[in-house]
Amino acid sequence: MTERPAAGKRSRARGRVRSLHRKPETGQEHGLPKPTVPELRIATGGVEGDFNRYRHEQQQDEPKQAVLLMPVEMLHTLNLEGWPVREGDIGENVTTQGIPYEAFHVGDRFRLGEAEVEISKPCTPCTNLELLPYVGPEKGPQFLKTMLHRRGWYARVTREGRVRTGDVIERVE
Repeated sequence: MTERPAAGKRSRARGRVRSLHRKPETGQEHGLPKPTVPELRIATGGVEGDFNRYRHEQQQDEPKQAVLLMPVEMLHTLNLEGWPVREGDIGENVTTQGIPYEAFHVGDRFRLGEAEVEISKPCTPCTNLELLPYVGPEKGPQFLKTMLHRRGWYARVTREGRVRTGDVIERVE
C-alpha cells in the first residue's frame, strides 16, 4: 500500500474525469467490463445504478469501496505491456486523466465534479479479471500478477454529487 507523504511533499494534483462507468445488476452476471456513461451520481452508498456483486454480497456494501478510480495513464502502461485493457474493463467507475497512479494515496481527498471522495485502499486484483476476453483462465495468473498494485484505488464518498465526463478532479485539503 502506498503511504501518504508528508503534507509539505504532496503536490496539488489536478486532472480531468476522462470517462465514467457503471453496470446495473443483470442476474448472476459479473460486472466486467462496465459500460461507459456520460455522467454518474455518486452517493455515500456508491455509484447509483452500479451493482458490484462482490461488494454487495461479500462486503455488505462496504462504504470504503463505494467508488473505484483508475488513472488512464496506468491503462496506457498496461497496453504498452501487451494487455489491451480499455476504459471500464477492470470495473472502475471513474477513469481519471492527468494524475499519475502513484500520486493517489490512502487518506487523500479528491473533488470530482460535485462529489468528493477519500482514497481508502488500493484495489486488489481478483479472478473476475479472467472473464475479460483477452485474459481468460490461461493468462489469468499472469494478468493478476501484472495488476498487483496497479488495479486502481477504492474511495469512500465524503460528499455526494453528480460527476460528468470532462469534470475537473483535484486533490483537496
